[in-house]
Amino acid sequence: MELQAALEQRYSCRCFTDQAPTTEQLTALVEAGRLAPTACNNQPQRVYVVTGAENLDKLDNCTKCRYGAQAAFVIGFDTIEAAVHDPERMGGTTFSFGDQDAISVLVHMALKATDLGLATCWLGAINDNQLHLEFGIPETVAIRAVLVCGHPDPEKGGPAGMHTKRRPAEETITWL
Repeated sequence: MELQAALEQRYSCRCFTDQAPTTEQLTALVEAGRLAPTACNNQPQRVYVVTGAENLDKLDNCTKCRYGAQAAFVIGFDTIEAAVHDPERMGGTTFSFGDQDAISVLVHMALKATDLGLATCWLGAINDNQLHLEFGIPETVAIRAVLVCGHPDPEKGGPAGMHTKRRPAEETITWL
């Protein structure tokens, strides 16, 4: 798939079939995330691949928004490894790039999923503390999102309505 087609076809899927992505597909997604750029190439991202009924049940304890997806990725960053800007360069404040690094990984994975004919939904309605408990994620890892993934159910919905409509460019973009 061409990149432009993936950009145009990607949407937030909220209706998945009960068919799980293959191990090969999941591996391709995590590889796409691994290739994402990170500040100073520190690569502090941490991706936890959630599959199987038992683990998906654990995930359901952390969010009510799985939408039946048969795989998910818990995405965060190691707070110790994330690049930090020197306070002198940032006007006296310290700034970690971990958030940007983690989201860069997520976007790469979501676009690759579209390329593979899968669908995703980026979840923000998650209980970070519960994710740490359910999956034994180290406290040094700041969780930033869950990306649910699977085969879209064409009979229950698809890329329609508010998920693909875009406001005119002149409403959201300003050239300076």
